[in-house]
Amino acid sequence: MPSGSPRGQDKLVICISGLTGTGKSTVGRKLAERYGLKYVSGGEALKEKAAELGYHVDRPGWWESEEAMSFMEKRLRNPSFDKEVDEWLVELGRKGGVVIDSWTIAWLLDRGIGLRVWLYASPAVRAERVARRNGISVEDALRALAEKDERTRAIYERIYGFDLLDLSPYDLVVDTDNLGQEDVLSAICAVVEALRRRGSER
Repeated sequence: MPSGSPRGQDKLVICISGLTGTGKSTVGRKLAERYGLKYVSGGEALKEKAAELGYHVDRPGWWESEEAMSFMEKRLRNPSFDKEVDEWLVELGRKGGVVIDSWTIAWLLDRGIGLRVWLYASPAVRAERVARRNGISVEDALRALAEKDERTRAIYERIYGFDLLDLSPYDLVVDTDNLGQEDVLSAICAVVEALRRRGSER
């Protein structure tokens, strides 16, 4: 099967990425439910690392908080947090049977394993979604997302040398600005099914 195939070691693997507010966590969970896969989140794993350091990660919108910005500064200075999580995600991807919600997995997982999907949304739409989710103003959401995006890009560029917004590793890019979650899910499933049919014909 071609690079970007959704099957790894005879088990379905879907890698889903996108900036905050693109709906990747929700879509990732729905994909896992649809195909009977395990769902794992790199962001949730990093929050567990932050909790171990004493951060209060349970409140809504934590990733857009000042406390999260402090944790991101620690990650920028110490790559061990990210590397430990990413090694775990790569191991899961190689085993198969998983949906991986992560900003790095499309770059780090062996080529030929997994369908790699990037969900796009414009800054304005992302801010509206985050403002609604976190109960803050759109202006505050825009500022928080801009700072988070900048710091996250700096972290991955320093650790791995790639630009988070370089979409070259992805097999499928879905613009979610004007699509509902079910529409996004249907688009991804259509590609998964097409690749599975192609694989079965070989």
